Amino acid sequence: MNIAETFDLQGKVIVVTGGGSGMGRDACLALARAGAHVVLGNRNRNDGEAVVREIAAAGGSARFLPTDVSRADDCRALVACALDHFGRLDGAFNNAGLQREFADIHETPDEDISQVIDINLKGMLYMMKYEAAAMLTGGGSIVNNSSIFGLKAMPRLAYYVAAKHGIVGATRAAALDYADRGIRVNAVCPGPIKTPSYDRVTGGDDEMYSDGVPMHRIGAPGEVSAAVLWLLSAQSSYITGAALPVDGGMAAA
Repeated sequence: MNIAETFDLQGKVIVVTGGGSGMGRDACLALARAGAHVVLGNRNRNDGEAVVREIAAAGGSARFLPTDVSRADDCRALVACALDHFGRLDGAFNNAGLQREFADIHETPDEDISQVIDINLKGMLYMMKYEAAAMLTGGGSIVNNSSIFGLKAMPRLAYYVAAKHGIVGATRAAALDYADRGIRVNAVCPGPIKTPSYDRVTGGDDEMYSDGVPMHRIGAPGEVSAAVLWLLSAQSSYITGAALPVDGGMAAA
């Protein structure tokens, strides 16, 4: 699918967190192809700058700021970067997140619980806080990256499931906060997607989780990007508070 031809985001200013790899990287490239100015944050500077160079080489517009979303000041600075350079903020894909080891909750290290909640959940809340403030005058669309495990449970991942359920709940609550103020807030809930983080969990075995997916395959990052761009575009103008599964049917099973 050529997403750029499907969703017109020409001239829109979009912030993406975790934009240096995986789903975030793919979304940044797709947004740039669709004509958006991309402002991407990422903890790894080399990865973030590499995406900016790739976008620039293709004739697109992007800026990068090193960002740790667990730090409120970093989140504020990323939104300020968009405002300082482009004068406004039209949309956001709050994608930054991570998962640690599988473990029963009584065996889960305290640092894993803290880091996953800080980055996945608190980081999304910090980003929404500053994004919504920036959008109050002109409106906009916020898309949060949750997970299929924001809709259902997974054994031995209680800390991660809690964070991802929290993202869905916060998305729905914020959607109500801003429904009459021109700001839409939605979430995507991906199933297993072929990314570097997926490969770290599976050792590169693309079939490890495919039997648990009704479509019997894992997804591609571009399939998530298509959903994200649709939610950021005017084509989804009557949709807010949704948690959209992009999961090959897992939520229905």
